[in-house]
Amino acid sequence: MSTSPVLAIRPLGFPWETADPFLFCAYHDDAYPRGNGQLGPAASLAGRDIGQDFSRKDGWSMYHGDGVPGFPAHPHRGFETVTIVRKGLIDHSDSLGAVARFGGGDVQWVTAGKGIVHSEMFPLLETEQDNPLELFQIWLNLPKRNKMAEPHFTMLWNEQVPRRVLADAEGRKSEVAVIAGHFGDAQALPPPPDSWAAQDEADVAIWTLRMEPGATLQLPPAVLAGTRRTLYFFKGDAAMVGGQPVQGPVAISLEADVEVAVAAGDTVCEFLLLQGRPIGEPVAQYGPFVMNTQAEIMQAMQDYRRTQFGGWSFGDAAPVHGSEPKRFARYPDGREETPAG
Repeated sequence: MSTSPVLAIRPLGFPWETADPFLFCAYHDDAYPRGNGQLGPAASLAGRDIGQDFSRKDGWSMYHGDGVPGFPAHPHRGFETVTIVRKGLIDHSDSLGAVARFGGGDVQWVTAGKGIVHSEMFPLLETEQDNPLELFQIWLNLPKRNKMAEPHFTMLWNEQVPRRVLADAEGRKSEVAVIAGHFGDAQALPPPPDSWAAQDEADVAIWTLRMEPGATLQLPPAVLAGTRRTLYFFKGDAAMVGGQPVQGPVAISLEADVEVAVAAGDTVCEFLLLQGRPIGEPVAQYGPFVMNTQAEIMQAMQDYRRTQFGGWSFGDAAPVHGSEPKRFARYPDGREETPAG
């Protein structure tokens, strides 16, 4: 009988496969060129399907943007988005009246709940050098009792995200950033109040790991029985996970209730870990709406047509927030926030 904690290994596509309670994980790694002074690319857009460009032509896409890359105003209901920006900037605007510019390790956590409209644009500020963008967007489901919760917007600034740097016996270092859950004594900042991650029975964790070549690390076991855990090996050539050699990029399903040894190969290795106890409810999805039944999906569509989930107060479907790189957030109650540091 095998004692390996590795349950399955699957190649990474787009988007990445996830397990309940997660719905979706998209990894964007766009090599945007210099900006044109209007926050778009200083490059020809010929040959791209503008409005629906996922081509990765020349290493980048415009997505649904026409002048500035990104995702103009669109609705959500019934789940949450957790957006982790590793490089570059995102300009956020939403139907609650919140706006933000964030990046460089910042995390935005949005509970769509009963309905929100938001835009996520990727402004290219640098006109003398390239504008690389790297981010994860994770969709975390909501249980039935919270699908119609009030929408909620919050920022977890890079300077606030708990991190641990661990050295192995050879002095080789691994850094763990704790976006949700805890790693040892590193406890994440509180998630939104109606999040599945805020429930005691959920055992949700979201971590990023960066390991120096040859570094070793022990992943601690999950707290609760029944938790599901997936380790996404997205950067690096080779690693050992639970004693099993793996070649990246892959998704590795793990036994969650045991400690798992991870060893980087000859290059820097980076991982994203997603874990949680499954919600275990039916999932009905139509594009940006995730409910429990098709009748609820139809109701979501009708509600959006009728109310626009509060409407859109911006003069543009794809607002951007100027040419200054300063990160900030303005919350629906008018409170303004800038990260310390």
